[in-house]
Amino acid sequence: MPETRLAAPRLHRAARIDDAIHGFRVRWARRRGHLPTVIPYAGYGSTSRIRVLGRVVLVKQPKPGSRAAKTMQRREDRVRGWRSFTSVPLGDVDVLIEVEGIRRTVRADRGGVVDVSVDVELEPGWHSIAMTAAGSEAVEAPVSIVAPGTDVGIVCDIDDTVMVTALPRPFLAFWNTFVLDVHARTPTPGMSVFLERLTAEHPTAPVVYLSTGAWNVAPTLTRFLSRNLYPRGPLLLTDWGPTHDRFFRNGREHKEKNLRRLAEEFPDIRWILIGDDGQHDEEIYGEFAVEKPGNVRAVVIRQLSPSEAVLAGGRSKPDQQLAGSAVPWVFAPDGAGLLEQLEELGRA
Repeated sequence: MPETRLAAPRLHRAARIDDAIHGFRVRWARRRGHLPTVIPYAGYGSTSRIRVLGRVVLVKQPKPGSRAAKTMQRREDRVRGWRSFTSVPLGDVDVLIEVEGIRRTVRADRGGVVDVSVDVELEPGWHSIAMTAAGSEAVEAPVSIVAPGTDVGIVCDIDDTVMVTALPRPFLAFWNTFVLDVHARTPTPGMSVFLERLTAEHPTAPVVYLSTGAWNVAPTLTRFLSRNLYPRGPLLLTDWGPTHDRFFRNGREHKEKNLRRLAEEFPDIRWILIGDDGQHDEEIYGEFAVEKPGNVRAVVIRQLSPSEAVLAGGRSKPDQQLAGSAVPWVFAPDGAGLLEQLEELGRA
């Protein structure tokens, strides 16, 4: 009997158009001498398996005698600000990953994003791994290794949770795309102290920032978190543009998928889930707490101010999420109030 091959899933029309435009941009960039580079993102994992994150783009070479050329600025350092969106992603290319002598070649997706798991043998703490695409320079990506026996972790939203956006939701993507100056972003009052106290109380607890923002802004968000003294941790963001089956990526699905993945990767960790009441965080966290109560230590919701709630399109209804939940919930407008309530419950 002849072998039957399954047909590849048909791409959404928007994805096919996006691929055609992208192919033209890649050819245009290569003709002008742009070279590949890997933009490394912080990863995480256990002592035996890690999640490696990065993105391959084509980068313009500096002109001879320019400041970038004189300072020997690395290619990945030149993809900052608005250039992170105008740079051309290079999809479907091989990327070499080196971890403590282990070499593995993986494939970037159609958007140039690398998101793979690699078996390792590493001690707890922060490590550096090397990532190289064909024709690119090797870059180092940080990876946080969670210590065995860790039973508390932190998952934290970004927009309107650790950073005040004060913008209507329809314009939030535009803001994150083009207003990328770290100084233009305002930290939420008391949230950095709140997270610092949690990590001080649980020094081995991993901190993961889970957001619907695009990978393009990861370097800017990382600098914002560092400048405002938030705990160090990997970002789990999403790619920009159409997927293979829809016009835009589903932000809620992105968060739900990563929460379930964290529960599978660290079955013994109970997560403190931090978000705000202006998006779907309450609903997402509430459903996850009902589905996997053994993986949730507490749900922490930052309440938006009246003006922020109007811009966010209103508040969610917490009673719908609290029903059936076996984990504690706390609500407050700032980090100080959230910390106080969490300490009263003995979950800080």
